[in-house]
Amino acid sequence: MFNLSILDWSAIIIYFIVITLVGVLFSKNIKNMHDFFMGGNRFGKITMIFFAFGAGTSGNDAVGVSSKVYTSGISGIWYQWLWLFCTPFYWLIPPIMRRMRILTTADYFEARFSLSVGALYAVVGVLQLTVNIGVILVGSSATIEAITGGAIPRSVSILLMSFCFVLYGVAGGLGAAIITDFIQGILTVMFSFVLLPLGLSVVGGISGLRDKIADPSMLNLVAPGEINLFYVIMLCFNALVGVVTQPHILGNCSAGRTEVDGRFGLTGGNLLKRFCTVAWAITGLCAVIIYPGLKRGEADMVFGMMARDFLPGVAPGLLGLFVSALIASVMSSCDAFMVSSSALFTQNIYKRYWVKDRDELHYIKVGRIVAVVIVICGIVFAFHIPNVPRGLEIFFAMQAMMGPIFWLGVIWRRATPQGAWFSTLGSFIVFVLTSTPAFNNWASSTLPDFMLWEGKLRVSWQMFAYLCTGFSLGIIVSLLTPPLPEEKLNKVYSCLYTPVLPGERYVAPFTLPEGVIPAVPRKLLPFKSIEIPFPTSLDLSGFIVVWIIVISLIGFIYWIF
Repeated sequence: MFNLSILDWSAIIIYFIVITLVGVLFSKNIKNMHDFFMGGNRFGKITMIFFAFGAGTSGNDAVGVSSKVYTSGISGIWYQWLWLFCTPFYWLIPPIMRRMRILTTADYFEARFSLSVGALYAVVGVLQLTVNIGVILVGSSATIEAITGGAIPRSVSILLMSFCFVLYGVAGGLGAAIITDFIQGILTVMFSFVLLPLGLSVVGGISGLRDKIADPSMLNLVAPGEINLFYVIMLCFNALVGVVTQPHILGNCSAGRTEVDGRFGLTGGNLLKRFCTVAWAITGLCAVIIYPGLKRGEADMVFGMMARDFLPGVAPGLLGLFVSALIASVMSSCDAFMVSSSALFTQNIYKRYWVKDRDELHYIKVGRIVAVVIVICGIVFAFHIPNVPRGLEIFFAMQAMMGPIFWLGVIWRRATPQGAWFSTLGSFIVFVLTSTPAFNNWASSTLPDFMLWEGKLRVSWQMFAYLCTGFSLGIIVSLLTPPLPEEKLNKVYSCLYTPVLPGERYVAPFTLPEGVIPAVPRKLLPFKSIEIPFPTSLDLSGFIVVWIIVISLIGFIYWIF
């Protein structure tokens, strides 16, 4: 049992009070819906980096990576690093999202396709994030309960975390989430690395790790059998296609002051997580020597066990701060999910179909109420639905399945609403069918071995199937249905080609402010229906630099082991 000291409890309580007050104080900046749901576009590069890091990182990541490394060796790092190869492309995505000049991603689907496609996305997005909030809360609270030996029960941590991020998120909206994520991100990074020197000092440094680990394969960076080259390619492609349809990503890209702030935020936040993954992985490898012979289920505890055994000896109250860091990583994800899902419901369902033409304060009030309801539903759903992990997997896949038509709409003028519906529903049907026992029984006896894993269709081939279906149906059905009016399309693409000016204020979705002159399109390909912008020097230089960082990270791990 952890036996948290008075100083540890004091650290936890003070953390909750401070983080809540900081978020609530931001509420004075809320003047309209854009301030509440998009933070008023007032944040710089560093803040945006920690916002993206916080929204994409939870305590389960550190626990999961250290556990995988404990059981599989350093190759377990790939369970988080599979997304490493997507990171350079994150440099290119934020300008696209920011130039849309929207409050929610559903606004894009409405403007580019139709109200029905926007509503489809809004419903799916709200459901997906609601379930995600509940599962993250329950899963992380179980981890906190376990590593504290029951000192902080699951129900208590759920209520504390929910109360705090709901309080500051409801008061200050996305801006409060970004400010608190900045603080929580620093805390998460600090405790990602604080255990590393402590563990290395016990095992004798990196050289001690190499000498004391009996199984040489534990130091092999080659990934486990399930993760082959095709798996990496498909997962990265799936992530790139689907990342833009995760509702909270719009805030990661667009809440900054400029397009460059968004680039640094999304790219830097994800790179920061990749750096932290190195610390989590090496910590897990140290645990192989410090705690030999743990069973697979017990391996999930190694990160917390090292904190329990080492932190109290460093400084009083440090263990309490460690628990606070775990809680912080959860809250920094859930607050962004809560505000994003609330924005979808308020902007694209409530305002669009139920109560129109009310003042801004009315919709802010509704957004706050919806945020509370969404968190409550998330907790109830996670506790009472027996197959939550499977349901979450389906909702995650559904987001990726709207990715094909998102990108077709961005680069191809001929994409139509009918194509959007067929693309999304067709992909979803393929995903569900290839997940059934009946299909996998057929697959195990019919398909070649390289397409199978443990008697089922490999996840990589399942991704290949539903993504190919999505792109194919989107193209074919669009070609068979009437094109959208040129006036509607010109409004969309005019915004996508026109950079956002410093200090530019939000007017309406896909609407240039008065005085902003539409940019002359510079297209990569000379085809009327294809709208791929010619890359700028900033696009190319940033893309290349991030690739160098990615390759250097892999080379660093390969070199030290």
